[in-house]
Amino acid sequence: MQKIPRPTRRHLLAAGAAAALTIGASAFLPVANAMAAPGCAVTYTTSSWTGGFTANITIKNLGDAVNGWTLGFNFPDAGQRVGQGWSATYQQSGQAVTAQSLSWNGALASGASTTIGFNGSWAGSNPAPTSFTLNGTVCTGATTPTTPPPSPTTPPPTTPPPTTPPPVGQTPVAINGQLRVCGVNLCNQYGRPIQLRGMSTHGLQWFARCYNDASLDALATDWRADLLRISMYVQEGGYETNPSGFTDRVNTLVDEAGERGLYALIDFHTLTPGDPMYNLDRAKTFFAAVSARNANRNNVIYEIANEPNGVSWQTIKNYAEQVIPVIRANDPDAIVIVGTRAWSSLGVSEGGNSTEVINNPVNASNVMYAFHFYAASHRDNYRAEVERAAARLPLFVTEFGTVTYTGGGAVDAGSSTAWLDLLDRLKISYANWTYSDADEGSAAFKPGTCYGGTYAGTGVLTESGVFMRNRIRTPDNFPTS
Repeated sequence: MQKIPRPTRRHLLAAGAAAALTIGASAFLPVANAMAAPGCAVTYTTSSWTGGFTANITIKNLGDAVNGWTLGFNFPDAGQRVGQGWSATYQQSGQAVTAQSLSWNGALASGASTTIGFNGSWAGSNPAPTSFTLNGTVCTGATTPTTPPPSPTTPPPTTPPPTTPPPVGQTPVAINGQLRVCGVNLCNQYGRPIQLRGMSTHGLQWFARCYNDASLDALATDWRADLLRISMYVQEGGYETNPSGFTDRVNTLVDEAGERGLYALIDFHTLTPGDPMYNLDRAKTFFAAVSARNANRNNVIYEIANEPNGVSWQTIKNYAEQVIPVIRANDPDAIVIVGTRAWSSLGVSEGGNSTEVINNPVNASNVMYAFHFYAASHRDNYRAEVERAAARLPLFVTEFGTVTYTGGGAVDAGSSTAWLDLLDRLKISYANWTYSDADEGSAAFKPGTCYGGTYAGTGVLTESGVFMRNRIRTPDNFPTS
């Protein structure tokens, strides 16, 4: 579905292309766990790929309490450089690096720890620093190896999951835990097929005002949703204009979703140009950062290219084969969703079908394939292809609308009902476009709602919002045995 690059217009599902996805092995370099009895302990680990790496650093204060800190270390190789970082302010001069605390993590009591990190580049070799200082106190000690994550192609464990049911009334994440692909289904920690139902944000550059405590509380408790799709446009005033700012905003929304027990689907929202290879370097940088930062969470799903268009399936696959190893280096267990040809229509919008993906699937575990539709424009032939493909491929409807492909027009309740009945029957998860107050038919809220403080109930909802809230808030009945 081709999106018109304005906050008030949306989609034009028409053409697209496909690509094939392969996986390359990613290097994981266990590094130093250096300890100095008087003052500090530092654990530094990296996960690497050709020319780049992500570093995670845990700092433990073993001395007196501090209110503001600076960590210092030297890169052993002159070709190592700090790039985008998080949870600290980084500076590099030659091979010397300093990381200075931020306002929220500067206070470290005796025995307290904090974790920071960055993406870097290397040329030649990528050895670990072996000495660190914290506010001038030298942290030195022996290296403690860290167990590397499994290879991207390592099959999932064969040990059966636990079968003890959780307490009644827990959140979607508390009940289902870490998700995985089993056969053609999305399965929970008990190995049972489930369906997640939720909403997609609009572009964060346009509608940041819509995503606050009150609106997200409404999504979790009034709508009873399972999922928040975080739609981060790359072009159109998005990520490319401020990579660190948009990365921080995505991470904040991941935190907000997690606090409410929702799954967070991180959408690298590419549209124009439709060739995902155009954004390959940006994707590697972004997904290295968010996967490192969120690796220990069990509620994060990665959508690596929203709607590829104008390219072949092989191009999409080539792109994915280069991005997935970056994610797997940090987060080997998470679900990764790959866009499909013709605006994620499985090729249907260009007269194709899912055969190209079925015959040439992505060579990786825990991968699903995106399908998008707009109910007033995409009807029986699209539904028939989804039904056919779902018997062979794990599908995830990461975006759909109740209106036309433009994102506007009237709600087609009949076609929308037929679509959601099909997705419910096949246990295909979905996120509806869009949880915003955009002046378009697909928006859930009436225009101006996000300038107020009320989001719960039906009084602030559009026709599409009322329809979707009624569908999403029905019981999930997640299986636990």
